[in-house]
Amino acid sequence: MGAFTDTFYEFAAMLGLAVGIGFLGRLLKQPLIVSFIAVGLIVGPHGLDLLRSIEKIHLLSEMGIAVLLFVVGLKLDVSLIRTSGKVALATGLGQVIFTSVFGYFICIWLGFEPVTSIYIAVALTFSSTIIIVKLLSDKKEIQSLHGQISIGFLIVQDIVVIIAMIVLSAMGTQSDYSIAEEIIWVVVKGIAMLIFVILLIRYVMHRLTALLARTPELLVLFSLTWAIALAALSDYLGFSKEVGAFLGGISLASTPYREVISGRLVSLRDFLLLFFFIHLGSQVDITLIGEQIIPALTLSLFVLIGNPIIVMIILGLMGYRKRTGFLAGLNVAQISEFSLILAALGLSLGQINEETLGLITLVGLITIGISTYLIMYSHQIYEYVAPAIRIFEKKRPYSEIGEEIAKEEKFDVIIFGLGNYGNNIARSLEDKGFRVFGVDFDPRAVKRWVRKGRHAQYGDADDPELMEILPGSSQCVISTLPDKQINLALIKYLKEINYDGKIAVTSYYGRTAKELELAGADLILLPFVDAAENIVEKLKSLRK
Repeated sequence: MGAFTDTFYEFAAMLGLAVGIGFLGRLLKQPLIVSFIAVGLIVGPHGLDLLRSIEKIHLLSEMGIAVLLFVVGLKLDVSLIRTSGKVALATGLGQVIFTSVFGYFICIWLGFEPVTSIYIAVALTFSSTIIIVKLLSDKKEIQSLHGQISIGFLIVQDIVVIIAMIVLSAMGTQSDYSIAEEIIWVVVKGIAMLIFVILLIRYVMHRLTALLARTPELLVLFSLTWAIALAALSDYLGFSKEVGAFLGGISLASTPYREVISGRLVSLRDFLLLFFFIHLGSQVDITLIGEQIIPALTLSLFVLIGNPIIVMIILGLMGYRKRTGFLAGLNVAQISEFSLILAALGLSLGQINEETLGLITLVGLITIGISTYLIMYSHQIYEYVAPAIRIFEKKRPYSEIGEEIAKEEKFDVIIFGLGNYGNNIARSLEDKGFRVFGVDFDPRAVKRWVRKGRHAQYGDADDPELMEILPGSSQCVISTLPDKQINLALIKYLKEINYDGKIAVTSYYGRTAKELELAGADLILLPFVDAAENIVEKLKSLRK
C-alpha cells in the first residue's frame, strides 16, 4: 500500500508540474511538447532526480505512442494525396530524400559514425503533423493551397517513417541471417500481416464496428484494445509496436465510425503522450548539452533553413508561386514527434546511444520552439523576404493559374471567397448581367467555380502580389471573408495601387464595421443582419 501511495503522490506531483510548465509554455505560445520534455528534464536523473516510477512511465509512454500511431492510421486519407496530386508525392519524397542525404553528410562532417549519422539524418526529415495541423487550424489555413500541399506531404512523410521503422527494426534483429535476408523476412511477415488486416477490413470490421457502435463506450474500448493488440502482435513478429498500431488504425479508417473513434481517443492520446515526452526528457543528460550545443545548433539551422529551401525549390520547379512555396516550406522547419520516436526505437535496438537521443531531442526542442513562431507569423515574414526569394518562382507560375486571363480583360466584379455566400452573390450579379471573377485560397473551391463556367484564380486576399495576376479592371471588389485583418489588408493593398472602383467587405460583427469604413471600405456586408432584415420583409408580406 505504501509503494502505491508513493507512486500516486509522485504522479500527482508530476502532473501538477506538467500543468504549471505547460501553462507557462502557452503564455510563450509554445506547443505542449516542449513543455512536457522540459518536465522530463526537470524530474529526470540528470535534473532534480525526482523520478522513481520509470518503468510505469515507460509503459504509459509506449501506450501513448501506440495510440498516436493508431489515430494517425485512423485519419489516413489516401484520397488527400490523390487530391493534392503529384505535388504531395514530389514534395514529400523529394524533401525526405534531399534532407536525409544532406543531413547525413553534415553529420559525417560533424564527426558522427555512419550508423549514427543515418539515424540523425532520417530523424531530421520528418515534420510534426500534430503541430502543423494544429497551427494551420488556428490560422484557418487548412483549406488553403499551401495548407493542402503541407498536409499532403505530411501524409507521405508519415508513410515513409513507418517504412523506415520496418527497415531499422530489421537491421536491429539479432540472428544468423544477413541484413538483406532479415529485411526480406520482415517484408514477408509484413505482407502476411497486411493481408490479415485487409481481410479483416473486408469481411469483419464493418460488421463488428456496426454491432459495437450501439454502445459507443464499448466501440472506443474495442478500438483501444485493437490498437494495443496489433502493436503487441507486430512486436512479436519482429516489427516495432508502432507499425502494428498504425495498421490497426488503417483497418478502421474505412468504417463510418472513424471520426467518432478518433474524437474519443484524441484526449487519451494527448494524456498518454505526456508520459512519452516526460520519459524522453528524463533521458536527456543535461551535462552533455554543452558538448552537443554546436552540433545541435548546426543541425537546427539546417532544419530551419534547409528544409524550407528544399520545399521552395521543388514547388518552384513544379510551377507554384514563391509565396505558396515559402508558406508550405515553413511548415517543415522543425522535426517531428516521430523523429523522437524513431530515435527512441534506435536506442532500444542498441543502434544509437543516449547521447545521440539527447542530441536529436535537443534539435527537436530548438526547431519546434522556433518554427512555432515562424508559422504563426509566416505572412508577416513573407512580406520582408519576398524580394529575396524570387529565384524560387518561374516567370509564369502555371500551377496556380487555372486559365489564361488577359490583364486587360474586363470584369465588372471581383469576388474574394467562393463559399456559399460568395456563390449566392455571384449568381445574383450574373442574373443582372454582371461579369464576375472569383478568387479563393481553397483550390477545390476554385475548381468547383470553374466547372460552372466561371472565371477564377487561386489566391489569398491578403497577398500583396495577387493583384499582379488578376484582371486589371473592375468596377467593384467584394470580399465575402469575415476576417477583419484580411479585409483590412485587402483594403490597404487596393488603396496602395490606387484602385478607383468600389470596395465591399464582409463582417459578422457590427462593431468592426466602423473600423473597416475608416480604412476605406465603401460598403460593409453584414450577412446576419442583412438576412434578418430580408426575413422580416418576407414575413411582412405574409400579413393579411
